[in-house]
Amino acid sequence: MTGNVAKKSLQSYLSQLQRHPLRTKAITAGVLSAISDIVSQKLSGIQKLQIRRILLKVLFGFAYLGPFGHFFHMMLDKVFKGKQDPKTVAKKVLVEQLTVSPLNNMLFMVYYGWIVEGRPWTQVRSRIRKDYPSVQLTAWTFWPVFGWINHKYVPLHLRVIFQSSIAFCWGIFLNLRARSMLLPKP
Repeated sequence: MTGNVAKKSLQSYLSQLQRHPLRTKAITAGVLSAISDIVSQKLSGIQKLQIRRILLKVLFGFAYLGPFGHFFHMMLDKVFKGKQDPKTVAKKVLVEQLTVSPLNNMLFMVYYGWIVEGRPWTQVRSRIRKDYPSVQLTAWTFWPVFGWINHKYVPLHLRVIFQSSIAFCWGIFLNLRARSMLLPKP
């Protein structure tokens, strides 16, 4: 019975992905951003979920991560003509890591500090100057492996979903990192 429900749910999801790819990817990114934030809130010891924060994370996933990923992966496949040989995959990963990775991490830090936390721009800018280099270096140790898997083995229509699933874990890391930077030093 459970297997049947799961199979029907997956079929329904894939059907939506085929008929409405952009909308489905945006919703998926928003939902995964929310779940990632809920997990990170619980891991960081927050007793009562911060609903405003969750909704703002949904907005970031829905309005930016899902749509941007959709168009970025389509553009990469057009530029590299859908090739998946090792040399082309390496080029895709390199392009992604030198453009999208720094952009996504910078936008997340700006959005989190300025919109989610409501901090003044001067504080956000100061925190970015201090912490962005280490966040980006960590990203470059984490994301290339998943980028390789994504570009080599995942079909184009599922790449944003795969990336959003991995971003679930990355989001927990970023949230916990941002939270630890807020805690007063003893």
